[in-house]
Amino acid sequence: MAKNKNLRLHLLSAIFLVVASLLTAKLFFVQVVKGENYRTEADQEYKKPANKVFDRGTIYFTSRDGQRVSGATIQSGYSLVINPTQLKNPEAVYNALTAITPLDYANFLKRAGKPNDPYEELASHLTAEQAEAIKNLQLAGVQLVEENWRYYPGGTLAAHLLGRMSSQGGENDYAGQYGLEKQHDQILRRADPLGFSNFLGHFFLGLTDASTSDAQFGDIVTTIEPTVENFLEQELEAINTAWHPKLIGGIIMDPKTGAIIALGARPGFDPGGKQFDIKNLTNPLVQGAYEMGSIIKLLTMSAGLDAKVVTPDSTYDDRGVIAFGNQEIGNWDRRGRGIVSMQEVLNQSLNTGAIYVMQQLGMDRFEKYFQTFGLLNEKTGIDLPGEISGQDNFKNHRAVEYATASFGQGISMTPLTALTALSSLANDGQLVQPFVTKEIDYENQPTVETKPVIKSRVVSAETANTITAMLVKVGDKALSHIQESLPRYQVAAKTGTAQISKPGAGYYPDRFLHSFFGYFPASQPRFSVFLFAVEPQGAEYASATLTKPFFNITKFLLNYYQITPDR
Repeated sequence: MAKNKNLRLHLLSAIFLVVASLLTAKLFFVQVVKGENYRTEADQEYKKPANKVFDRGTIYFTSRDGQRVSGATIQSGYSLVINPTQLKNPEAVYNALTAITPLDYANFLKRAGKPNDPYEELASHLTAEQAEAIKNLQLAGVQLVEENWRYYPGGTLAAHLLGRMSSQGGENDYAGQYGLEKQHDQILRRADPLGFSNFLGHFFLGLTDASTSDAQFGDIVTTIEPTVENFLEQELEAINTAWHPKLIGGIIMDPKTGAIIALGARPGFDPGGKQFDIKNLTNPLVQGAYEMGSIIKLLTMSAGLDAKVVTPDSTYDDRGVIAFGNQEIGNWDRRGRGIVSMQEVLNQSLNTGAIYVMQQLGMDRFEKYFQTFGLLNEKTGIDLPGEISGQDNFKNHRAVEYATASFGQGISMTPLTALTALSSLANDGQLVQPFVTKEIDYENQPTVETKPVIKSRVVSAETANTITAMLVKVGDKALSHIQESLPRYQVAAKTGTAQISKPGAGYYPDRFLHSFFGYFPASQPRFSVFLFAVEPQGAEYASATLTKPFFNITKFLLNYYQITPDR
C-alpha cells in the first residue's frame, strides 16, 4: 500500500514538472522571442481583463409573431486612448485620427500635453471598422481599449418602460435606474467571471463562492410589441405637434390578461444618451396622479347598473346644476336638458347625471364600488418601479366630494390605474393586474412565465355587457364623424375633460386635462386604449384633441392583428 502511495506521489510530481516546464517555455517565447512584437501590438491595442468588461442581460420586446426583439442589450466596440509620454508628433497624430473619428482639437492637445500621464481617453464606442483603421496607422502612443456598453437599438423607443443605467462610482459598476433596468437589476446583472485564483480554488479545492452560487441571472422578455409601440409613440408625437401639451401619454393593454402591449409618454428621453432634464426620466403613467374627468362616469354608471338602482332607460330631471350647501356643481355648459335617460348621460357627458347615479347608490355604497375598482389609495401592482396610488377626499364624508368624484374631479389616480379599472368593463367585470414582464429567461434555471392574475370581480358580467352596449352607442352617436370610418366594428369609447386643480384649493378656469378611453371589438375585446394630455393648447375638450389619435390607433391595431369584424 505504501508502494502505491509513493507511486502516486512520483506521478503527480512528474505531471507538475512537465506543466512547469511548459509554462516556463511559453513565458520565454512570449517575453524574449516575441517580446518586441507583442510590445508593439500592446501599444496599439489593450484589452481590459475579462472580469472587468461590462456585461448585462438583455431586455427584449415581443413581436406579433412571438419573436424576441432587443430593446436593451450589450454593444461591443473600442475606446480610443493615447499615452502622452509616447506621442512623438501630437499634431500629426491628431490629423490622422480625426480623419477616422471626429475629435475636439483643443481637448486633444490638452490631453496630449500631459507628459506624466500614460493614459488619456479621447473617444469611446468606436466600431470594429474604425478600430481596425486606427490600428493600421501604427501610431506610437495610440491604444485601442476593448469595451462594452449598454445599447438601446430603438433609441428613445419605450424609454419610460426600459429605464436607463447609472454609474455607481467604480469602473464598470453600473446599476439600473428607472424602468425595467431598475425593476430587474439583480437579474440583469451578470456574475463576474472567475479569476485565476478562484479557478484554482473551485477546480482543485472544491471551494464555492456564496455570493454567486445562489444568484439568479438572466434576460427579461417583455409584453411590448415593438411595431405597436412605435405607432403609439408616433401618435403621441402628432398630438404634441398639434396641441403642445405639457405632458402626454398612452397605454395599450390586453383587457383579458393585463398584458401591456405598448406604453409611452412625452416628453421622453434617450436611455443611452445624456440626460438634460431629470424630470423626464420619471414614468408619468405609473408615477403621476391626475384628475381624469368624465371617463370616470363609466365606473359610476357601472356601479349604478350593477346595484340595479338605474338602467340604461332610467331618467332624471336635468336642471343643469345641483346645489350642495353654498356650492353649485353643474354640467359643462350649466344648461339643463329636462328629462333625460342614463344613455343620454353618457352620450352628452352630463355631470348632473353622474351625480344622480351616485345619489341613488348612496355615498357608502358608491365609495365601496370605487374601492373595488382599485381607485382609492391602491396600486395596480404592475412590475415597474415607483408606482404610486392616487388620492380622494372621502375621509371628510361630505356629499360634495362624492358628487365631484362621480364625474372624475376631486379624485386623482395614475393613468394605469384608470386604464385598469375601466378595462374591467371589457373583461366581463373582472379586474386584472397589469404586467409588462412576459417571462424571465434565467441562465441556469427554467424560464419563468408571468401568469395573468384576476384580482377581483368588480361588477357582474351582465353589467359589463350592458355598459359596453351603452358605450358603443356613445361611439356611434357622439363620435360618429370618426366612427363612420369603421362601419364593421363596434368600438366602446368615451372622452374625458377635467379642470386642473390649483395648489391649495380651487381649479384653473382655462387649464384642462384631456383623456380618452376605449376598447374593441366591443363584442370580444382584444385591446383597451387610454390616452391623456395635460394642458393642451387651443382646444378645451378632449373630443378635439384625442378622438382622431384614438381612432388612428384603433384602425392600426385592427389591421395589424387582422381582427375579424363584429358587425
